[in-house]
Amino acid sequence: MPELPEVETVRRGLQPVLEGARIVRVEARRPDLRFPLPDRFAARLEGKRVEALGRRAKYLLVHLQGGPVLICHLGMSGSFRIEQDQDSRQPGTFHHERSRNAAHDHVVFHVEPRQGPPARIVFNDPRRFGFMLFSEGPPDEHPMLRDLGIEPTGNSLDGAHLAAMLKDRKAPLKAALLDQTTIAGLGNIYVCEALWRAHLSPLRAAGTLGKASGKSREMADALATSIRAVIADAIAAGGSSLRDYAHADGSLGYFQHSFAVYDREGAPCPTPGCGGHVERIVQSGRSTFYCRTCQK
Repeated sequence: MPELPEVETVRRGLQPVLEGARIVRVEARRPDLRFPLPDRFAARLEGKRVEALGRRAKYLLVHLQGGPVLICHLGMSGSFRIEQDQDSRQPGTFHHERSRNAAHDHVVFHVEPRQGPPARIVFNDPRRFGFMLFSEGPPDEHPMLRDLGIEPTGNSLDGAHLAAMLKDRKAPLKAALLDQTTIAGLGNIYVCEALWRAHLSPLRAAGTLGKASGKSREMADALATSIRAVIADAIAAGGSSLRDYAHADGSLGYFQHSFAVYDREGAPCPTPGCGGHVERIVQSGRSTFYCRTCQK
């Protein structure tokens, strides 16, 4: 599933064309995705201008003049494609081919950007795990978003904040970090990478970072710094392309070439002087990659 850096990359790719554009026509080629499309879906969007294109965790937020807010989730295989001036915007070398099957083009937005020729924003989703919903009020009050935790992209996520969130938590550290009510949008890939950078074991009890000792504070500070850094690095690299994920312009992310531990089972640990190797274990049905030698 695309994680926060991938969704942020999609937002940035759509922003120049979609933000400020007027939605002229909407084609809803089926009545549902993961959930049924909202009542009068096309009618409520047509003629509206997009005031802003935002993101909360792994959700795209399309703020429309006069409301509502369109909440979009990519699910497992969803992607947006920009078609403008006979250009489908699919540059780059593909490691994992995206879906080009028009049978999976489920929603098409015909838009008039503030600048440039008319465009089509196409949502393609072979597995149909993505969805589009309306928020009639502030999106943070919508049931999909209201319980989300802090974003991992700003300085507000610091060691003190992280320690307070993890205090007395008995769950393994990795499981606690994947809890979206703790940190919003932090997924499996980047938790593995952040824990390796902070030299913390995914198996350690989360509450050990919430104690009053100096060592606990050091661990919490290191982890908060590592989370912010790995997310920032992934966004700068355009995210990671796993399976059939692609950006809005059709190109792929390349942060996967910088993975230290994720999907590198058996490889030498990249930590200088460590001498250990990357192991794969399963936690709550998900693969965890880490080095037991340097991650304690």
